[in-house]
Amino acid sequence: MNIILFCDPVIRKNLLPLTFTRPISEIRVGILTITEKWEQYAGATVSLMTEPYLQDKYAMHQTHENIYVNGALLPSKPMLAEIKKLKLGEALYFGDNLLAFNGNNLHLHSIEDMVKASSSKKQDCAVECHLVRDLWDIFLLNGEQIRSDYQVITEGRKSQPIGDKHTIVYGEENIFIEEGVKIRAAILNAENGPIYLGKNSQVHEGAVIKGPFALGEESNVNVGGKMRGDVSIGPHCKVGGEVAASVIFGYTNKGHEGYLGNSVLGEWINIGADTNTSNLKNNYAEVKIWNYAKGGFKNTGQQFCGLIMGDHSKCGINTMFNTGTVVGVSANIFGPGFPRNFIPSFSWGGAAGFETFGLRKAYEVADKVMERRNIKFNDIDKAILEHVFEETQQYRVWDKKA
Repeated sequence: MNIILFCDPVIRKNLLPLTFTRPISEIRVGILTITEKWEQYAGATVSLMTEPYLQDKYAMHQTHENIYVNGALLPSKPMLAEIKKLKLGEALYFGDNLLAFNGNNLHLHSIEDMVKASSSKKQDCAVECHLVRDLWDIFLLNGEQIRSDYQVITEGRKSQPIGDKHTIVYGEENIFIEEGVKIRAAILNAENGPIYLGKNSQVHEGAVIKGPFALGEESNVNVGGKMRGDVSIGPHCKVGGEVAASVIFGYTNKGHEGYLGNSVLGEWINIGADTNTSNLKNNYAEVKIWNYAKGGFKNTGQQFCGLIMGDHSKCGINTMFNTGTVVGVSANIFGPGFPRNFIPSFSWGGAAGFETFGLRKAYEVADKVMERRNIKFNDIDKAILEHVFEETQQYRVWDKKA
């Protein structure tokens, strides 16, 4: 069975700006990305069917036994068993959402082709189904997904010892430590959920970590960091200050004091010192955030919602983000006061106003930032940013006024 994760067009628009630069299944929720989850459950490498401008970076591999699975679908053993039951040409649905399609012997070239081919033989899903359909689903589902991923990753394996007599531990049976981890004089509390520390990660002096919590490979919780639970940090990150109910995808630094709550940060982001996000309105009303599919603000139905920030964006010291702020790709925010709560991609400025952050400058910054992690900013990456720049020009209203 060759699993190909496809990007549902409707869901993809709801998950912008995070899906400007990645397929849906490359979203991290829990310890793993959705792609990595399917690889764990299927016991095989999966490939991706995505937007044409992303396909060069995220390759698709087709064989004579192709099963197309919605990239927003979170896997489980019952769900995998349900998908395996599909006969040739049959499609599995949850309401209006296509979950999976048995496309054996069909070499489909686009998402539109796949959706059209799957429209004839429909079956309703008979097992519990979880889809990441909206941006806030990422942090809402994160705690439970940490628990689920933890069971899959650690099954039949033995944790490395904590190895530091000055670290205080509660619920040690719910803590898993990979090779190369360093912990110094921290507090780890896994009584309410597991704590997973990835390979060569570090937890520095005075850090307090409450589970569910996941720390990716080579990442750091800095001195005095306060991780309040339902928090996932991807690989190669530095995180400090106070973080609650949030997901950081990877290669992102929020290294200093400041609060981040009910938020999602993409990759290659830097958060300035003492930056704070509001995740609760003063009147306790439900939060509305910018939705690209709607072309306006959409009610999340949630009382708590903080910051959503796309890849390669940065903010200066003491930045203040209002409740439910959405920041696009390669934006640079700085200055006093609260900036607007929808900041388009390639914006430069703050509460006093914005101008366009040009492609050439964006390339220069991305090249320098990625080089620090020994990763080359290549022509494929440039082409993706160029596409996003052009696609998002309509939102940079100051360009039109000029």
